[in-house]
Amino acid sequence: MQLFYYDIPSAQSTKLELEKQDSRHLTKVLRKKSGDTFHVTDGKGNLFDATLGLVTSNRCEIDLAFAKAEPPPSPSLHIAIAPTKMNDRMEWFLEKATEIGVSTISPIICQRSERKKINHDRFQRIITSALQQSAQLWMPELKDQQSFDQFVKNHDAQQKFMAHCMDGTEGYLGSQLEMGSDTIIMIGPEGDFTPDEWKMAITMGFESVNLGNTRLRTETAGVYTATIFQGLQLLDLK
Repeated sequence: MQLFYYDIPSAQSTKLELEKQDSRHLTKVLRKKSGDTFHVTDGKGNLFDATLGLVTSNRCEIDLAFAKAEPPPSPSLHIAIAPTKMNDRMEWFLEKATEIGVSTISPIICQRSERKKINHDRFQRIITSALQQSAQLWMPELKDQQSFDQFVKNHDAQQKFMAHCMDGTEGYLGSQLEMGSDTIIMIGPEGDFTPDEWKMAITMGFESVNLGNTRLRTETAGVYTATIFQGLQLLDLK
């Protein structure tokens, strides 16, 4: 299935008009022409059968026919992760986490974070591209960057974990996860969380876990946690 993402007003929409930039990409880069058929999602669980209609130099129209709706992913996985110093590593995480299937991604700025600012628009484009490539109908929500303190004080779930490399972790993440429970997992920056951050997270109800016997890079840890979580849910379906 060749899938495209566009912001569609509602599931009842029957026509979509693309502006110049999207039109040029669809017709010039992807070489779609009038009469071609493909699929479109709004990133909110809805799938449409699409037919390219009117094409001009500045715009094109797509005829839409509602095909199906999928419920949101359940249970949900929310990964809060410190942006890496090298942007390409964070972008790799965003791509792979989207392909694996996460519900929410929160960039958090920690005491040891070397990168203090993200390009939200670029991150969103990477997530959108990964959504289309992996043929998923639900777009992960990319939150605005926030401080570690803000995040731990204002987010809750059935399960909340802080994965880190410090001594004293209670156990391995894979053995602590419960099937069918909405989950938040926090991943720290290069250099890990600080002891003060660890204490605050524990106070706010986060469980301390490790990710195995090897030390993982931040972006690898993020992808690893998503894989463990989704693998556990797939086992629950068997």
